[in-house]
Amino acid sequence: MILLILRFSDSVILRLKREPAMEYMTNTHILVHEFDYLEPASVEETIGLLAQYGPEARVLAGGTDLIVQMKMERLAPRYLVSIGRVPGLEGISVQDGHTRIGARTSIRTLRNDPWVRARYPVLAEACASFSTTQVQVMGTLGGNLGNASPASDTAPALIAYGAEAVIQGPKGTRRVPVEEFFVGPGRSVLEPGELLVAVELPSPQAGAGGAFLKVGRVAADLAKVSAAVLLVREGDRIADARLVFGAVAPTPLRARQAEAVLVGQRFGEEVVTEAARVASEEVRPIDDVRSTAWYRRELVRVLAYDGLYRAWERAGESAGPFPAAPAAPPSVAGLPRALRHIRADQEVEVRLTVNGERRRVWVAPNELLLNVLREKLYLTGAKYGCGIGECSACTVHVDGRLALSCLVLAVAVDGSEILTVEGLAGRDGKLHPLQESFIRYAAFQCGYCTPGMLMTAKSLLEEVPHPTEEDVRDYLKGNLCRCTGYAAIVRAVMGYAKQI
Repeated sequence: MILLILRFSDSVILRLKREPAMEYMTNTHILVHEFDYLEPASVEETIGLLAQYGPEARVLAGGTDLIVQMKMERLAPRYLVSIGRVPGLEGISVQDGHTRIGARTSIRTLRNDPWVRARYPVLAEACASFSTTQVQVMGTLGGNLGNASPASDTAPALIAYGAEAVIQGPKGTRRVPVEEFFVGPGRSVLEPGELLVAVELPSPQAGAGGAFLKVGRVAADLAKVSAAVLLVREGDRIADARLVFGAVAPTPLRARQAEAVLVGQRFGEEVVTEAARVASEEVRPIDDVRSTAWYRRELVRVLAYDGLYRAWERAGESAGPFPAAPAAPPSVAGLPRALRHIRADQEVEVRLTVNGERRRVWVAPNELLLNVLREKLYLTGAKYGCGIGECSACTVHVDGRLALSCLVLAVAVDGSEILTVEGLAGRDGKLHPLQESFIRYAAFQCGYCTPGMLMTAKSLLEEVPHPTEEDVRDYLKGNLCRCTGYAAIVRAVMGYAKQI
C-alpha cells in the first residue's frame, strides 16, 4: 500500500480561513454572521417589527432561499422575523367565488390540493415543476413571489389567472395584481413594514383550458424559460387568451401582442404559429449562465406553440365534477404565545422530540438543525453535503414533513418532533423494512446519500402508498448520489412498495 500525504502550505490554509465565500462550507454548524431572531404571534405584530427594523429585517418562512443567501453572504440581516407560527397565513379557502391562498401555504400543498388541481391546473402544474420535493414541502407561495425572481415558477400561472396579491402593512390592506407585483429582479412593490399575506384568484372562466411548460438545464433547476398558457374556447374560436413567460425579461412577462393575435380567431395551425412567432419577438431575454438570449427566444416560440395546442385540447374537455370547495383552514399555530425575541449573543433552551425521545439543548439563533443533531445530540445519520439545499443528504422529518436540516434554524423548530434515519429502526435494533429493501437490492455504494434517500423514500410511501417508477424518480429527484446508484435505489423503493 502506498500512502500519499498532501500538505497545504500555510499560505493556502490562511487564505481558506480568510476567504468569506468559503467560510460557509467549512464552518457548518452556524450561519456565518449573527442576528436577532424574532418570532411574532400575529400578523399585526409582524408588521410592527418590519416597520420598526426596516431594511435590517428579513421575513423567514420556508427559508429555502433566504438561508442560502445568508450562508453565501449575499444577505446579512440583523433581524430575522420568523412567521412560521403566525396564524392566518396558511391554507386554501373559497370566499365569494374567489380562492384565497395564504402566503405561507407550501408549494407541495398547492401541487396536491384537489381544488387547485381541478380549478387552477396551470398553477398546480407550475408547482409540480418547482425544484425538488424537499423544497416544495418547505417553500411557500409567499416566498416564491416575495423573492421577485424573474424565473418564479408560480408567477406566470398566477398572472394568467388574473390573481391579486393581498398586502398588509401599517397603512392597512391593499390588493395588487400579481402582474404588477414585480418591479425588477429581486424587487417587488412591497413597501417598508408590509407583508404579503395571501394571494386571491378569481373563479376561472367557463370553457377555459391551460398548460404550464418549463425548460431548465437539469431536473429541479431554475427555468431557462417557463410558459403559462390559458385559453377560453367558444366553439372553434378563441374567446380569450393569456400567454405569460418567466425568465425572459426583468419581470414575468405577459405577451399581450401575441394574445391579440389569438383572440376572436378560429383555432388552427396558422394562427398558433403566428402567435408563437410574435411572442418570441415580444420577450426581452438576456444571456446568462443558464442560456443565451437567442435560445430563450427559440424556446418561447416552441413553448408557446406547444402550450397553445395543449391548452386548446384541455379547454374542450369536461371540467366537472369539481371537488367540494375548501373551507377556511383552522389555525395551525397552536396556543397563543407572546413575542419571542432571542438576541444574537444569547443562547436559549429548545425542546425537541427526536426519534420519540424528548431532548433539551441550548442553541444560539444562528445554529442549524443539522449540526445540532450531529454535534450536540450525536445523531450523525443526516449528512452535511452541499450545505445549500441542493443534495438532500441532510433530509430529516420535522413534524412529519420533509426538511433540509442544513436550511433549518434550530430555534425555529422548538417543540417539534424530529425523525432522523436513526429513528427508522425499532428500539430492538431491527431495521425498518425500507432499510432492509435497500440492502436486498444493493441500493447504496459509499452510503453517504443513503440516509437522505431513506428519509425521502419514507415520505413518498406515506404520501403515495402505491407509486409508479415515475413517481419514485420524480420524488427522489432532489437526492443526489455521486456513485450513480439511482437504478438500484428505485428498485429498492419499488420493491418495498410492493411488499406493503
